[in-house]
Amino acid sequence: MKNHLLLGLLVAAAVPPSAARAEVLVDGIVEVLVDGGNNYNWEKVELPGTKCGNGSQYKFFITRSTTGSKNLMFFFEGGGACWDYDTCSGRAGLLGAANPNGITDDYMKQFTAKYVSPLVNGADPGLPFRSRKDIATKDWNIVYMPYCTGDVHVGNNTVTYTDPTGAEPPLAWHHSGYTNSLAAINYAKTQFPNVQKLLVTGFSAGGTATSSSYYFVRRIINPARGYFLNDSGPIYLAPNVNDRSRPLHDKIRQSWNLDSVFNQFPASFDRNNLGTINRMLAMEFPNDQLAYTAYSRDYNYSRFSYERFYTPNDQETVLQYWKEDQDKLVAELKLYNNYSYFIPYSRPINASHCSTIITFIGAHACERMEKKHNWYEYISEPWQSYKCYSEFVPMDVFLHRFINENQRVRVYEPANGYNDEDPGMDIVAPLINGALGG
Repeated sequence: MKNHLLLGLLVAAAVPPSAARAEVLVDGIVEVLVDGGNNYNWEKVELPGTKCGNGSQYKFFITRSTTGSKNLMFFFEGGGACWDYDTCSGRAGLLGAANPNGITDDYMKQFTAKYVSPLVNGADPGLPFRSRKDIATKDWNIVYMPYCTGDVHVGNNTVTYTDPTGAEPPLAWHHSGYTNSLAAINYAKTQFPNVQKLLVTGFSAGGTATSSSYYFVRRIINPARGYFLNDSGPIYLAPNVNDRSRPLHDKIRQSWNLDSVFNQFPASFDRNNLGTINRMLAMEFPNDQLAYTAYSRDYNYSRFSYERFYTPNDQETVLQYWKEDQDKLVAELKLYNNYSYFIPYSRPINASHCSTIITFIGAHACERMEKKHNWYEYISEPWQSYKCYSEFVPMDVFLHRFINENQRVRVYEPANGYNDEDPGMDIVAPLINGALGG
């Protein structure tokens, strides 16, 4: 039945829908692709003193394991960042802050929260015509942190931003991510007092929050074992004023009053080089499993990092800056035995941004992905000119080794066009990109 429905949706997608039908069509396509997302019983939590950027009440959500699991996932949602009127008001669109108008009571039934991550859903929906595959986080307790403060869940400032056009009145914005996060962490401790495994994770801005907030979540929850997975929110090294990521770091450090938060970190963190947070966490929690994942061709987060601070800022130049910073990060992570990394090259979903959202299609990495060596290797897959000459590691396998087997896994894939030549990706990627853009 589902296969026939998918074929029908693909045919329908080829016909230009009316504006009224477009949203319903996209939701239907994604419903099939991700096998329904999650339908958990989410508990809404509102705590005094917590708020979204616009001053409205902050809301986060909890779901409890149906099997009595003692494992807890603390999930930070992504969605841009802001430090001026355009990006905080919503005028800047996708390059601004998510949910500038706050969080609704039915938020967990909406597209982002329902479909956003196999980590939340506990299963990889996989390709069409392939059954769901349970993954390492199946039936965990979850604290889901929506994103509405524009400060990667760690800001501690109230700022008035002025409309540069003069058309709108000044905007009072509450960068209250730190207050919200700390309140939620303390509440979670009361609800889950004896956590066995704690996984702190998130994507994009939520990936950055994973690194910047892990110190607080880990110490307060105090699990038997700690894990974090930063998906595509790297905090790159920037010790000098001419380092690529330094202008962004200086801007957010001031706008979000980060010193007031980071002053609580131990001496192994240098607030004049935000990238030392990776070192600090490795040293502070030497028995925990820490990991970073992202694509080398991420043309989303890289735009935040460099586009507004440098010229030229065309796509290839921005991606070159990203690769230089990423190489420095990998060299840093190699210094610590408890760091893993899983870095595929690219996939045509969401501009190669985030490897744990929507589906694990194309979320795989191979240390020796190379052009095929021999003519006969084209027989089985004549459309594919690339082949993995080492172990082909899918994301679900990485997660199993990382979380279930406590293994350090390090894969940094070289430049290749494997996903671009995948005919299945030609069908799936435009549908998912349409849903994300919609």
